[in-house]
Amino acid sequence: MSFITRGFTGRGRERDPRLPPGQSLVEDWPVLSAGPTPEVSTDDWSFTIRTENGETSWTWDELLALGVEDVTVDIHCVTHWTKLDMEWRGVSLDTVFENVETDLDYLMVHSYGGYTTNLALDDVLDGKAWIATEAEGAPLDPEHGGPARLLVPALYFWKSAKWVRGFVMNDVDEPGFWEQNGYHLHGDPWREERYW
Repeated sequence: MSFITRGFTGRGRERDPRLPPGQSLVEDWPVLSAGPTPEVSTDDWSFTIRTENGETSWTWDELLALGVEDVTVDIHCVTHWTKLDMEWRGVSLDTVFENVETDLDYLMVHSYGGYTTNLALDDVLDGKAWIATEAEGAPLDPEHGGPARLLVPALYFWKSAKWVRGFVMNDVDEPGFWEQNGYHLHGDPWREERYW
């Protein structure tokens, strides 16, 4: 004999296997920022990597000349939203690092406006990250990090720094802005590495 009325338990929902634990699907692209939106023109934009061996820099045109590629990835925000199959265009960090010599394993990402976030070199090489210049078929709006933002889809989206302007290589994994304020040092959405 059943003690539960049919239909009382509700319908089971099929979960997309690309959706990490604790995440909900969105169709739009929410705008979240830690401060004011910098306005940086492509004429003034530059990107610099500083290592123990010196600095390597690119202007906007020099970066694009390295080779732009299209990529479709899922993005996951620490605030529990996920957007699937998002189309991007940008320069692979594999290509950027081809002319950079370093024995250091970590980098601090720096953005126009002062934002920072930390990453391990292993999390951005081997086809894992890009300097993105377009999303969903259009140049990045300033609100979404334009003219260029970092794209690291395997980690929560706060690691994909908006308004990116460079990296400083380090021998230790120092926390960036959100990491100093309680966010996890690494940020893997599949392990729910949201906070310390």
